[in-house]
Amino acid sequence: MVVWTDFERATIQDIFSKMDYEVVGPAALTRCLIVYPWTQRYFGNFGNLYNAAAIMGNPMVAKHGTTILHGLDRGVKNMDNIKAAYAELSVLHSEKLHVDPDNFKLLSDCLTIVVAAQFGKAFTGEVQAAFQKFLAVVVSSLGRQYH
Repeated sequence: MVVWTDFERATIQDIFSKMDYEVVGPAALTRCLIVYPWTQRYFGNFGNLYNAAAIMGNPMVAKHGTTILHGLDRGVKNMDNIKAAYAELSVLHSEKLHVDPDNFKLLSDCLTIVVAAQFGKAFTGEVQAAFQKFLAVVVSSLGRQYH
């Protein structure tokens, strides 16, 4: 079980309440697909992902990025039992989609970069630590089925 401080809980709630999901989600997934091109193999049905411009202009990438970010709401709403909240998604990604669990960490790193850029100076070291702790717990929960 993860122990959350009041500051961490408040910070996570604050970040997600201020986040523009339709901007941040697509930007994070786009960054992941460009920076880590091997992650594209899971999105073969998304059409043209041959270069950065194609990825940035791909509506399916944008839509899935938004979906991913909304999926994090599950963790925000269930901070006391994140593992259970992501049990179904863990099974889906491991057994049906066969996603390499390392990709969850890569995406979380890209999301942190995008959020830091959006929040600017307000994304202090303490805020980043809380955000990354939250993402690490989500990543661990999504990868749980693989263990």
